Amino acid sequence: MTKLSPFHLAIPVYNLIECRNFYTNTLNLEEGRSSDHWVDYNFFGHQLVIHYKPKTEENTHTNAVDGKAVPVPHFGVVLEWKIFKEFAELLKSKGITFIIEPYIRFEGQVGEQATMFFKDPSDNALEFKAFKDMSQLFAK
Repeated sequence: MTKLSPFHLAIPVYNLIECRNFYTNTLNLEEGRSSDHWVDYNFFGHQLVIHYKPKTEENTHTNAVDGKAVPVPHFGVVLEWKIFKEFAELLKSKGITFIIEPYIRFEGQVGEQATMFFKDPSDNALEFKAFKDMSQLFAK
């Protein structure tokens, strides 16, 4: 497997102050450069930028996965198994409202993984997951 390069992702937020508080104090991400309309974050080694954009009235689309309504679009990071569990506990302790509570998919099978979904204050859906065996990230 080749060494992963950090990705850059810029997402819209309609309340920069509230989202800055969420990403800094709820998710505990390290803040980088910023201006009065955007903020950079160290998103588990990747560059996430929240950019102010006025609110629009769009309905969230979902697709059924394991009988759960998975929001589309969504983004996140694949964490190490232990880090995922610690992060899930941190989020629970901070009162995160989960769209999909942390749970295990494909338990005991190829691709066994933990996953959870929640939204930021501007309705951006995030998914964090972890694979029991990281070498199975793309296993069929």
